[in-house]
Amino acid sequence: MSDYLYYALLGSGAAAIIAALAVGLVVTYQGSGVVNLAHGATATWTAFTYAELRRGAVALPIPGLPARVVLAGEVPSWMALPISLVVAVVLAWVIHRVVFRPLRNAPPLARMVAAVALLIVVLSIVDRRMADVRALRTPHLLPREPVTLYGDVTVPRDGLWLVLIVVVMAAVLWVWSRRTVIGLRVRAAAENDKAAQMLGFSPQRYASASFAVAALFTGIVAVLITPMLQLTPTVFSLGYLVPALGAAVVARLRSVPVAVAAALATGMAQSMYTQAQMDLSWLPARGGREALPLLVIIVAVALGGAKVPGRNELEVARLPAVPATTPSVAAVVGLLAVGVVGSVALGPLWRGAVLTTLIAAVFALSFVVLTGFGGQVSLAQLAFAGVAGFGLSKLTTAWGLPFPLAPLVAAAIAAVLGMVVALPALRIRGTELAIITFAAGVAISELVFKNPDLVGSPDTGGSPVPNPRLGTWDLGLVAGSATSRPVFPLMVLAVLAGCAWFVIRLRNSPTGRRMLAVRASERAATACGVHVASVKIGVFGVAAFLAGLGGCLTAYRFGNVSDASFGVVASLMALTVAYLGGITTVGGALTAGVVAASGVVFYGLSRLSDSTGRWDVTIGGVLLIVVLIRWPEGLAVALGQGSAKVRRRVVASRRPH
Repeated sequence: MSDYLYYALLGSGAAAIIAALAVGLVVTYQGSGVVNLAHGATATWTAFTYAELRRGAVALPIPGLPARVVLAGEVPSWMALPISLVVAVVLAWVIHRVVFRPLRNAPPLARMVAAVALLIVVLSIVDRRMADVRALRTPHLLPREPVTLYGDVTVPRDGLWLVLIVVVMAAVLWVWSRRTVIGLRVRAAAENDKAAQMLGFSPQRYASASFAVAALFTGIVAVLITPMLQLTPTVFSLGYLVPALGAAVVARLRSVPVAVAAALATGMAQSMYTQAQMDLSWLPARGGREALPLLVIIVAVALGGAKVPGRNELEVARLPAVPATTPSVAAVVGLLAVGVVGSVALGPLWRGAVLTTLIAAVFALSFVVLTGFGGQVSLAQLAFAGVAGFGLSKLTTAWGLPFPLAPLVAAAIAAVLGMVVALPALRIRGTELAIITFAAGVAISELVFKNPDLVGSPDTGGSPVPNPRLGTWDLGLVAGSATSRPVFPLMVLAVLAGCAWFVIRLRNSPTGRRMLAVRASERAATACGVHVASVKIGVFGVAAFLAGLGGCLTAYRFGNVSDASFGVVASLMALTVAYLGGITTVGGALTAGVVAASGVVFYGLSRLSDSTGRWDVTIGGVLLIVVLIRWPEGLAVALGQGSAKVRRRVVASRRPH
């Protein structure tokens, strides 16, 4: 027992930062109704600012400016800490005012996608800031002398101090929210913003204040814990974010004390997992720690979730309209001709950009089915694609399954996994479903993609995938030389055309109409005789199958499969790109492929400027935020509305006066 206590206390520092992030998520949601997935990125920015001030140099990752500004000397802690916290508060306030306030009347999914885009932008900028720095270490701010507890259990005391600080700050925040006028107004605005407006309050002003308070709370803990760990761009943004989301779900995104208790328990349980692995040989050797938050979320949903929210709690998750699709022959022939010319006539580099566009469009089609038709949200689509990619490697190398049977079987495996992940969707929807799929994607990535016993050693470059062969025809991108061939892009174009045709037929079929009925109102669909559970599971299965096909195409393209292609950031990027193009139509999926990172648009821009290619992710995230604010339903819908206006003007001009 003393061993478990040792590891629990040793993980107190990690538990404290998880608790701080969870409190920030709860405070932000209560004040604005936004699950701010970029909250961890704000903490990362704060910690990096403090570390840079302490070492006397601040990076400026902006083209045209010096790479780094060297200060007169190291800034002392008593100055660096308040400066960093001011930066955190200002950054959070600007984020709400510039991004989320204009989206206050947008669909909830648009706000979630905006948070994902912010996370990607901040991560990419921090990564550019620290491009020349391997690790940042700062002096300890808390007492670190070891303390002996419960017999011979000796641990550093800085983690215990950090837990105490978090608990005290959370208690102060809880009292502030219930005993002060501002705190009561924030809670009132969270319960009913229209009533708050009628009483003369400004819900958006208090929402900005909630962002600032959350950033201040988490920023303090992030700076204090920085000396205890190796600071990396993803340490707060992804590493601790999933456990914090799990704790926030346990608290139903409402209770600060429950969030703190759940976060501390989760963090310490993750630390005790090390000892449990030694005692229980059947526990997974890799990824078990990262999968614990998923287990916490599933238990919380099973115990506290409801199939349909109460009438007073029901949030109308408005989504863009899904028009009936009847493509013209000219449009189909024209798009196919463009794809063929791009695959055959262009050089190898342009051909690579065309390939990226085509495969990204296949991934976007999976979101069209899942979110556009079914109204479900998933942040694990690339995890399903990775399962199909690694499955393709096993099916072809170990079992000798031929093409095209191997990719179809691999995509079917991904579809089965998608239907398993869909089971929580029978009880929850919207925000909580996005959180649980996000946790599921992280768990799959850690348990499967990074497990050498299942996918091979990463030193070999990943799991090999041989070229697709149809009889004696080699359909691979490369055959016997380093020169790429157009036959593989043509095959991918054919797969994309088949998937697009299938999605169009699905939209216009009785099954598609049942999906749209469930998306519009589950109660009304049930009253009409629609089996809601089977429709939801079917939507996830079809979407996972399409994502699996995209994963197989990615595997064939590179000749191997690795976790780098299907990680959590890749899943987030796939959702943002799909929403950027337009998440309810096939045309939106094609638009998403065109504007995808490393696609034809960004490659064309990189030919104009050498620095553009290094900023693909950042530019894409900023572009998405701008599009969301201007056109919350995506580029394809905006272009369609623009062309409709032009047609109406032309018709009006032809009418006799």
